[in-house]
Amino acid sequence: MAEQDDDQREFDIRWADQAEHKEPSARARMLAARWKENPPEPVPFRGDPGPAAPRRSSWVSTTIVLGCVAAVILLLGYTRFQAPY
Repeated sequence: MAEQDDDQREFDIRWADQAEHKEPSARARMLAARWKENPPEPVPFRGDPGPAAPRRSSWVSTTIVLGCVAAVILLLGYTRFQAPY
């Protein structure tokens, strides 16, 4: 019988959603109090991204990658050549 009472007392989300007065969250209350004295300035939907950094040529990136691959191949070949059998 006690289990039925607990089930009946369980919080019903539909009942809470139908409440006439809903208290704002603590963050909403804090921002409302702060903005009452010092309102925020309007911000555009998408801000100006600013100047972009110059991009390197794709040939420079390709040369760096191929150079690293060649260096690894040479290093592996050298270590295998030096290892005694």
